[in-house]
Amino acid sequence: MTDRVLTVGPGAQLLFDGDVSEVVELDGTRVVLRNVRTGGLVSVGLARLVMAAQAVTGRADEGPSVGVLLAGLSRRQRQEIAERAEHVREVLTGFRSGQPDRAASGEPDPRFAAEVPWKTRYANKAAQLGVTARTVERWVAGYREAGEAGLVTRRPGASSLVDPRWDEAARQVLAGLVNASTPTRSAVIARVSAALAEQFGDSVVPLPSQATAYRRLAELTKGTNAVSGSAKGRRSIAERPAGVYGRLEATRPGEYLILDTQDLDVFAMEPVTCRWVRAQLTVAQDLFTRCIVGLRVTPVSTKAVDVAGVLFEAVAGRPVPDSWPPSAAWPYHGVPSQVVFDASVPSAGPVCAPETLVVDHGKVFLSAHVIGVCTRMGISMQPAQLHKPTDKPTVERFFRTLREGLIQHLPAYKGPDLHSRGLNVETEAFLFLHEVEDVIREWIATVYHRAKHDGLTIAAWPHLALSPVEMFGAGIAAAGLLRLPASPDLALDFLPVVGRTIQHYGVEINGLRYNGPGLNGYRNTRSPYRGALAGRWPIRLNPDDVRHAWFQDPADQRWHRLDWEHAAGLDAPFSADAAAYARRLAAAPGAALEPAKALSELLERWSVGMVTDRRERRMAARLSLEYAALPHVEPSGSRAQPADEATSVGDPLVGDDDDGDFAAGRDEDGFYDDAFEVLT
Repeated sequence: MTDRVLTVGPGAQLLFDGDVSEVVELDGTRVVLRNVRTGGLVSVGLARLVMAAQAVTGRADEGPSVGVLLAGLSRRQRQEIAERAEHVREVLTGFRSGQPDRAASGEPDPRFAAEVPWKTRYANKAAQLGVTARTVERWVAGYREAGEAGLVTRRPGASSLVDPRWDEAARQVLAGLVNASTPTRSAVIARVSAALAEQFGDSVVPLPSQATAYRRLAELTKGTNAVSGSAKGRRSIAERPAGVYGRLEATRPGEYLILDTQDLDVFAMEPVTCRWVRAQLTVAQDLFTRCIVGLRVTPVSTKAVDVAGVLFEAVAGRPVPDSWPPSAAWPYHGVPSQVVFDASVPSAGPVCAPETLVVDHGKVFLSAHVIGVCTRMGISMQPAQLHKPTDKPTVERFFRTLREGLIQHLPAYKGPDLHSRGLNVETEAFLFLHEVEDVIREWIATVYHRAKHDGLTIAAWPHLALSPVEMFGAGIAAAGLLRLPASPDLALDFLPVVGRTIQHYGVEINGLRYNGPGLNGYRNTRSPYRGALAGRWPIRLNPDDVRHAWFQDPADQRWHRLDWEHAAGLDAPFSADAAAYARRLAAAPGAALEPAKALSELLERWSVGMVTDRRERRMAARLSLEYAALPHVEPSGSRAQPADEATSVGDPLVGDDDDGDFAAGRDEDGFYDDAFEVLT
């Protein structure tokens, strides 16, 4: 009888569902149990009883697992255990194989015959092998208990020679250095010694030798970047969850969309000034397929309207450039029944309206504009936890793949940090910002979306290697397409709303006047809206291109474009930043307050490429990229959702003055301080 087997029969007691129960009846499929505490009867299937029943005395101490004991043996050790097992079987049966029908020459050995006493057999085998009889007796007992695994010598692991108090002090010192600069190993050991002396007194805790201390410190700091590696990596490792990593589980394309922004490790050129600028990449990635469904490269920093443009691309798709090779054509996914767009133009990426966005806590991502866009589209927001890259590991891995697979091969690659930067990177060939975005898009279409990803699996075929495009096809085959917003004027929903009165000359926003035939019938009239828009009409304006504004006629819900009075003199988008800066120039000491003249002078300098001021350079760089911010969508004349109080995005305004939507609340003196740190 072994304590690892529970005998179940009438009258036997066992633990079941936390109570002691007695077996009343047993048939081939079910067991009737009586609860000893309550007296209640219950019929339990044998399969469930096997999984839940335990011995009343508690679980037996199983000791080391048989599989672990045998798996830890080397080939030589296995041979020794097999030979020892033969000797034990000979002691037990007289045959080394343990089977009379497999007797070897000279077997059975009369020294181990059945009539020979056990003690004599042990002594005979001990004399044969040169060991003690007690050793042979111990082998026999182990073999009877666990077979060959019972013959493995179970020596306890060697304990550390370092005092446990030294280990605990070292852990406390290392925990206090997570946010500090990376120290040397000797400095950490010195701090540990000082901490022990302060807590226990001098020479109370025995200190390990220098070599032992270094080895023990290496064991304690393994995988933590505590005394090696980057400090940023150390902080990230310290923020990891202590237990099992939780993660989002997407079941179909479009269920979760991950948004993130990363600095690109490459210098780029401003198209206007031909000066170096830093670039940022904002991407939207589908969690189920790992497809990049929207992206934008911006100079210096990302704004809320850039994120809105990425979101628009994610839900509306993007035409495939003719210059792309046929292999880069991403699968066209059909037209949902309530979305209107040109079905003859293939989509440049998987088209799915996301249900949930996972975003950073950055102000750009959590701005009122982005939240408003998601609310209109029926998209819920799920912020990632602070300092928890494990919340969005797939997009973090994409940025690394992009750097290693493309960015490091581009001209003017500057490396991931200052220590990796080459000499005179600025003298190399270069790409303009829009060219950087174009090459990233084509790389994603031709390489990233076609490459096999280890993280993409189908539960039914876990070893099947899939690419993002193949994963998208599998997901669509299983779940189908999601519905997109049924509006041909979808792009206008991504533009923020400002409230203005309609005068006889049109509307005035931040000192710029807009007019168009769509305002006829509403000039000098009071709007019917309430709340923040009381008495004013909602006007849509793109902060990165203030040449045009958009007005929705409340009578028929049609959209009308309003043109800025100076738009005809521009051949490139003109942002709200540029307009505000021009007015600040006019208000400078010694300058007359003539906004129109200031604007004209600024436009003239831009048109001839004579941009010299740091602020002007940054704005020019953004203007040159505006064509990629939002797809150019002209009002289709279709009906759209009426604007109301809920559609207003941003702080409420009290008038048509210049302290408005895009300039209020900014620290203008320091807003552009970091614009061109690499200028020479």
